[in-house]
Amino acid sequence: MDPQGIFCPNLDCPARGHRDQGNIGIHSWSEQRYRCHVCTRTFSARHGTPLYRCRTPERTVSQIVTLVAHGCPIPAVEAAFGVQRRTVQAWVDRAGQHCEQVHQHYVLRPRDLQHVQADEIRVKTQRGVVWLAMAMMVTTRLWLGGVSSASRDTRLIQRLVGLLHVCALQGPLLVAVDGLAAYVATVRRTFRSKQVTGRRGAPRLVVWPDLVLGQVVKYHCQRRLVAILRRLRQGTWAGAQALLAQTQGGGVLNTAYIERLNATFRARLAVLVRRTRGSARRHSRLHAGMYLVGTVYNFCTQHDSLRRTNQHCTPAMAAGLTDHRWEVAELLRLHIPPPPWQPPKRRGRCSQALQQVIERWCV
Repeated sequence: MDPQGIFCPNLDCPARGHRDQGNIGIHSWSEQRYRCHVCTRTFSARHGTPLYRCRTPERTVSQIVTLVAHGCPIPAVEAAFGVQRRTVQAWVDRAGQHCEQVHQHYVLRPRDLQHVQADEIRVKTQRGVVWLAMAMMVTTRLWLGGVSSASRDTRLIQRLVGLLHVCALQGPLLVAVDGLAAYVATVRRTFRSKQVTGRRGAPRLVVWPDLVLGQVVKYHCQRRLVAILRRLRQGTWAGAQALLAQTQGGGVLNTAYIERLNATFRARLAVLVRRTRGSARRHSRLHAGMYLVGTVYNFCTQHDSLRRTNQHCTPAMAAGLTDHRWEVAELLRLHIPPPPWQPPKRRGRCSQALQQVIERWCV
């Protein structure tokens, strides 16, 4: 046990989320517990991870989660390891929720995206159909996130484009999507900036000048592709060709990268298989499985088309989020710090003790 790099998870503690500040000590070696010297609370080394209060050995849990994240059905895991199906499903749900927190902490940050592709997946469930809308950054193959909904409508696209807006810095950006009409108005409404004119009143919102929105519409006849229509709904063809040359070495407007990623998700998440008897039952479980597969893909999977110093790297390494390939066990042991502590709002002046706490942990 090493208190370096450990933070206090107590939400009422002023020192919560602070690492390497000398406020964490070892409470018990045998029970794997730490103590915070600020709030005097003790906590487990697994607190805040999917392994918290898990009686099964950590190695077994990591192996099972790795198999599920790579497409192994839960009944096969039950037969091989002798673990009940409900227990495996509970581990996968907790791992998916943890992976969503990891995704929000590391991936949902502004960066120069340059080229983004988005698409939707139709998933059959026991109660109907669920749509998964996802997006990726083409240059680094980084999965930017996904949303789920029972219908393929404007609200689904608004939530997906909202994720892209969180990840994007204002600049040249190419967004390649399919022929769904909801993308056009949503992208134009989301990627806007204030135009300051010096006049009175609220500034006008205008679309980013270097934004390019392209649609790739595919026509099928008797389940065969017969034609492909490429059209621009925002920007110019010159801007689109310049961004294509920078991100994928030229070529034509396409959605091939996100469609390849969709195939990866269908191969790794058993409930996404087109013809399967193991359909998804719960919407929340499908959402957790999506983030489990997506986070393992970003941080734990080496991509053949990504190289750094003659070595294959993961999408997270290509995006500069980490310097090595994570193991699934390392992903499950990762602690996500809580938001910074905020002093309570009180009327009048703060006491001297409270003022010292604020100066020590809030500045």
